[in-house]
Amino acid sequence: MTDADNDTDDYDNPWKDVLEGHFEDAMRRFFPAAHRRIDWPRGHAFLDTELRQITRDAETGRRHVDKLVRVWLKDGREEWVLLHVEVQVQPDADFARRMFTYLHRIYDRYGRLVASFAILADDRPRWRPDHFAYALLGTRLRLDFATVKLLDLDAEDPVHAGNPFNAVIAAHTRALETRRDPTARLRWKTEIVRSLYTRGFNRQQVVDLFRFIHWVMRLPVELDAAFHQTVEES
Repeated sequence: MTDADNDTDDYDNPWKDVLEGHFEDAMRRFFPAAHRRIDWPRGHAFLDTELRQITRDAETGRRHVDKLVRVWLKDGREEWVLLHVEVQVQPDADFARRMFTYLHRIYDRYGRLVASFAILADDRPRWRPDHFAYALLGTRLRLDFATVKLLDLDAEDPVHAGNPFNAVIAAHTRALETRRDPTARLRWKTEIVRSLYTRGFNRQQVVDLFRFIHWVMRLPVELDAAFHQTVEES
């Protein structure tokens, strides 16, 4: 994504919406080992109020999405999961420290164990933060957190066939590939949106995914009009 792709105050809302609406699918697609340990029939809850209380000093105009979610594990324990979604245009040198800070603040304030997950949606293949650590005068501290890099994922992976986040991965990948080719972006955007209607998604999934795709694969005004006309005629 280019800077022009993201000149909006509504930067992170599509990520928030698709994660909140389809959190179980997100965990299944991005962190399958953790997904298998969660007792999904017992439900989950987003703790937005609790998260806001520990992130009041977060920078204005940040380029990431933070979600705090309460889940039950299959062994009967109640745990909190911090899902930290990174959607920055450029890598952030402070990212790992922020992951540690949020985990520490949650644990310190609420006395709850926390598992941290990072979805890296940047465009730098070599930027792969997965831990925070320091050592000083015999004191050592290290936090390892689970990460997934969207650039690594295959939207057509048959193991995850039917998962709505395949469309998220496809839109993200094609948006990066077509940053300087709006005509190609129009073609891919149309194809991805059309595929939503052939993959068995329900209406709400289609609405949420369409909004995300429309946001991440922005087009010039004239091509955007052509996109909407093509979709309406489909």
